[in-house]
Amino acid sequence: RRAFCLLYAGMARAVNSQYEMFDFQSWSELSVHTHEEAIGLVDRTIRVPRVVVLTAYDRVPRRNVRFCRRNIFVRDRNTCQYCGITFPTSELNLDHVIPRSRGGITPWNNIVCSCISCNKRKGGELPEQARMRLIRKPKRPQWAHQFAFSPRTSIHREWLPFLSIVDFTYWNLELEN
Repeated sequence: RRAFCLLYAGMARAVNSQYEMFDFQSWSELSVHTHEEAIGLVDRTIRVPRVVVLTAYDRVPRRNVRFCRRNIFVRDRNTCQYCGITFPTSELNLDHVIPRSRGGITPWNNIVCSCISCNKRKGGELPEQARMRLIRKPKRPQWAHQFAFSPRTSIHREWLPFLSIVDFTYWNLELEN
């Protein structure tokens, strides 16, 4: 909806599968195929643009930071919150500071990045019981540009050239809160 409004207002151009750009008028003149999603207007039907390029840009809109694996790793900077070492995401786990076995829940303030060895060492204990200290107390992050990407539940094939979809769902799926 937002992309269509931006296109109509002249603030964006639609991009087709051949990477050609169209303003609203030229986009609305393209024929609609039966398999494409379209919007019906009084005098015509217009294809829904799947990819747009902004022609005017001043800022990324502020939003709440989505509670997902990717954003937890961004918040903690891929750093184990027990030993302080930075790791690739493939070598990090998410750890409940207060373990679920002890009534811990899964909000921002109870989840941290943890390397595999620190996670094993801590096990199902509280950090103090395992003689471990958190480097930073976990909290809900403030909005920042690195959190601006707002993943969708479905990916349109037209987006594939613009996205790296390796582990897309895993890293961006909203966690239980």
